[in-house]
Amino acid sequence: MYEYKISTPKADFYDITREVRQAISASGVTNGIAVVFCPHTTAGITINENADPDVVHDMLLGLEKAYPDRVEFRHGEGNSSAHLKASAVGRLSLSAQPNEVVKSP
Repeated sequence: MYEYKISTPKADFYDITREVRQAISASGVTNGIAVVFCPHTTAGITINENADPDVVHDMLLGLEKAYPDRVEFRHGEGNSSAHLKASAVGRLSLSAQPNEVVKSP
């Protein structure tokens, strides 16, 4: 198992492809499943090919519109919308192919 820590000062998308590829390469596995999991309750993992930066903008905008901060939220840390967004995005599985990370179907 490989573990990485990422500090994220704000809501955004962070490319972790390099870290996932390094972990798969270091494992020596050439065929199988790599599970990428984020245990934090206000962060999630999703797939984006990064071909168009407007996609990240639109996803952030969509998540903010779907899960805005609300005065009715009771959670003392004031980040209930981040918990909702993370629950909606969820976690991700990737398949390991020889020297390549491929999105799961």
